[in-house]
Amino acid sequence: MSSLMLALFKLMRPHQWLKNGFVFVGLLFGHAWTDPVKLGQALAAFAAFCLLASAVYVLNDLVDREQDRLHPKKKSRPLAAGTVSVASALALAATFLLGGGLIAWGWAGSAPWVFLAYVVLNLGYSFGLKHVVILDVFIIASGFMLRLLAGTLGLGIAPSQWLLLCGLMLTLFLGFAKRRAELNALLSESAGHRRVLEHYTAPMLDQFISIAAAGTVISYALYTVSADTVAMHGTRGLIVTVPFVLYGMLRYLWKLHTRGGGGDPALELLTDRHLLAATAGWLLLVIALLGGAIIPKP
Repeated sequence: MSSLMLALFKLMRPHQWLKNGFVFVGLLFGHAWTDPVKLGQALAAFAAFCLLASAVYVLNDLVDREQDRLHPKKKSRPLAAGTVSVASALALAATFLLGGGLIAWGWAGSAPWVFLAYVVLNLGYSFGLKHVVILDVFIIASGFMLRLLAGTLGLGIAPSQWLLLCGLMLTLFLGFAKRRAELNALLSESAGHRRVLEHYTAPMLDQFISIAAAGTVISYALYTVSADTVAMHGTRGLIVTVPFVLYGMLRYLWKLHTRGGGGDPALELLTDRHLLAATAGWLLLVIALLGGAIIPKP
């Protein structure tokens, strides 16, 4: 593979496609994983988000390339390092936007507006809203919420209000943790790289993270024991999955504060054995409970 192809591949940030797994939450908790139509639509939604997200990353890197050259890690990104030209980046972004849009419109369910909203929201983020304190993190969280909606409303699955709340709190937690990691990495030069960091302080972000973390665990725990959840899934056993969620979040906080982690949730999940084990344990236990392999009946 040529050096240009490798650089373009890196520019796409394929490891970030892991975030698009949020579209499968509806299939899992809606007991729709055996429906071939809904499964096909969810896979199409996943593919559409992968293309659209990569296009957004390319455009964001294009806008930020001068600032990225000041960052200790981001300076190696293809556009900041000059290994990919502006013209090549624009062509790649346009191709992905077109491809993702066609998949979203034709095969990804009945809510193409979700994908349009995702692109519009992220373009607004790239071209200025990322400099608005607190709103910047809410926009990041909104991208995840739109993935959840594509995998629920878009597939004709009614989303649980508790799961939507939990998803919002979790993505706010990850967003504020990302800002905290940026402060940790850049120290006194933080404002010179990302203007919005001028308005954040470490104690402030720690408070935001604590609120979001507590909200995530509490909302998920309440979902597992709610009467509607028990009636829908036919089991009270989902409560036993809460320790996996709690362990994963505490591990993430530990890495944020002691190992310089937290800046890239997808990369953290793929490289940390504890986070991988907690996620795999949670997923396998949920599947076993919802599939009837473990049957604590109400």
